[in-house]
Amino acid sequence: MKKFIAVLLTLTMAFSGCAALAEGVMTHAEYVAAAIDTEVVVETYVQAKQSWWENKATVYCQSEDGAYFLYEMACSEEDYAKLEQGTKIRVTGYKAEWAGEVEIVDATFEILEGSYIAQAQDMTALLGTDELIAHQNEFAAFKGMTIEKVEYKNGQPGDDIYVTASVGGQSYNFCVEVYLTGTETDVYKAVGELKPGDVVDMEGYLYWYEGVNPHITSVTLVK
Repeated sequence: MKKFIAVLLTLTMAFSGCAALAEGVMTHAEYVAAAIDTEVVVETYVQAKQSWWENKATVYCQSEDGAYFLYEMACSEEDYAKLEQGTKIRVTGYKAEWAGEVEIVDATFEILEGSYIAQAQDMTALLGTDELIAHQNEFAAFKGMTIEKVEYKNGQPGDDIYVTASVGGQSYNFCVEVYLTGTETDVYKAVGELKPGDVVDMEGYLYWYEGVNPHITSVTLVK
């Protein structure tokens, strides 16, 4: 009877999509609860690669239960090429915080079997609320945003683009991070052409810098 119950539980977990984490691997909730400077181990999926330099990679990752920002993770150029969108990895590093952005630093990784690509979740209604930070680093959408100001970091194309946009009478800061998008992408060119008063839908990663500062990866002109 006990054997039958054990088999039944195993089948139930399989069909319900549940999968036990390897020993020592944290859930996203456990990661959030961990203190800064704590060693952390998470399993997650690559969503976007921001940069590679001197065997260090900066990567946005997300799982079904939350997202992570991996800052300057140890990574060869050969392995960086393998980190395609959706790739599952196990990351071991230390939880850190910089200007409000919670990230994993001094990390190493290994590639695992599995794939997951997150869909952008509409977080427009969460702007200006305490709930928004719980979604830090997730792939997010912001809709019906009115452009107030667009400026290049150094006054001309070739570097980051800073965007101020409003909804519901409140203004928020966004960024087209040049390391993430490059200067020849559709989003970089499209944002550079926006004018005050334009209404847009945007998608990007919910980065934090002295407050919410999403890194935008696509923009659609609504009117």
